[in-house]
Amino acid sequence: MIGKEIHQFAKELWPINRSITGDGVRETLERISKHLTRLSIKSVSSGTQVFDWIVPNEWNVKEAYIITPSGKKICDFYLNNLHLVGYSIPFKGTVSLNELKKHLYTIPDQPNAIPYITSYYEERWGFCLSQDQFNALESGNYKVVINSTLSKGELNYGELLIKGKSDKEIFLSTYICHPSMANNELSGIAVVTFLSKWLQEIDETNFSYRIIFIPETIGSIAYLSQNYKDMKNKIFAGFNVSCVGDNRSYSFLPSRNGNTISDLISKHVLKWIDSNFIEYSWFDRGSDERQYCAPGIDLPIASIFRTKYGSYPEYHTSLDDLDNVVTPQGLNGGYIALQQAIKAIENNKKYKVTILCEPQMGKRGLYPTLSTKKENEEIRLMMNFISLCDGKNSLLDIAEKLNVPIWNLYDLANKLESHKIIVT
Repeated sequence: MIGKEIHQFAKELWPINRSITGDGVRETLERISKHLTRLSIKSVSSGTQVFDWIVPNEWNVKEAYIITPSGKKICDFYLNNLHLVGYSIPFKGTVSLNELKKHLYTIPDQPNAIPYITSYYEERWGFCLSQDQFNALESGNYKVVINSTLSKGELNYGELLIKGKSDKEIFLSTYICHPSMANNELSGIAVVTFLSKWLQEIDETNFSYRIIFIPETIGSIAYLSQNYKDMKNKIFAGFNVSCVGDNRSYSFLPSRNGNTISDLISKHVLKWIDSNFIEYSWFDRGSDERQYCAPGIDLPIASIFRTKYGSYPEYHTSLDDLDNVVTPQGLNGGYIALQQAIKAIENNKKYKVTILCEPQMGKRGLYPTLSTKKENEEIRLMMNFISLCDGKNSLLDIAEKLNVPIWNLYDLANKLESHKIIVT
């Protein structure tokens, strides 16, 4: 399964400390570029105005930890990068337990989980730990060390453009800003990397592809501020990719429009992969679809998930791992669902029959020359397919009318086209 390779790549990326800026983002992009040699790594300088936002200073961490009164090191950033609140300012000093508690974050309902907490746009420092660790804290003074830097730098992102027969683009976006969490971060990065590898191996796609690896929210806003006019002219379909690695469910979140080709294809593909898929509404959004589908941007971007962000108990905690949550099977399923959606868009042509009345199929070797009482199911499907080729129905329309997966019609359409019975 391709899922095993994707899982191995996610393991490689696991220890890297990613945030919306910094060395971890660059290292992640460099690892991706080993698979995608045509990936262009770009930057936007700190302080740049991007619509209503400003690109923040760059954040990097050398070390962070707490020493207890008895001399034990806890909340060690080196052992788990979730221990440090994202974008914590540098701090070094001794504080009482009561003062320290003002800077500590836990999840009481999940006593063995370290929460993921960030403070991107307000300066503070803090640590995250499990409730069990918190409960075990002793009275006394604690030494706190946060060796971090916040300074002028850049926001980095990766962009891959694949030229197809048409200038019309299919858009794929995933984010690279979270530290060590598997479904809500690494699954999207790893799956999109391998989808991009597959697309690059195709001799020539029907459509062009714009694929980006960006920090969530500020990254998509920065990218749109530079490219949205070109994107609005070219992009006709696309997917925001995250949470595609667990093996619990399949899910769908529509674009704001709700009726784009991305929406229709997503629902069709998921219906045939897992008829019990969960369909969310636009009001359940929470990732970069907020930017891509914002009024005035209005890109046709939908989301295919396994289990959606915020809908599984390990979300935004240290429990979101590569052993119990994200699996090779889960990643394989996420990859296949998105690959099938892309193939469906690539093949969603409108066909028109070239012959008035029913074509004579027997002389072309496409129909039995001996009439029998029981009609072959394949023949019935072929003749029903031809009857819908009026130049108005797309392949997706026909698949829906015939109640079959669109991929069951690819070979049939190619065969009929080769016999010049239908044309696009």
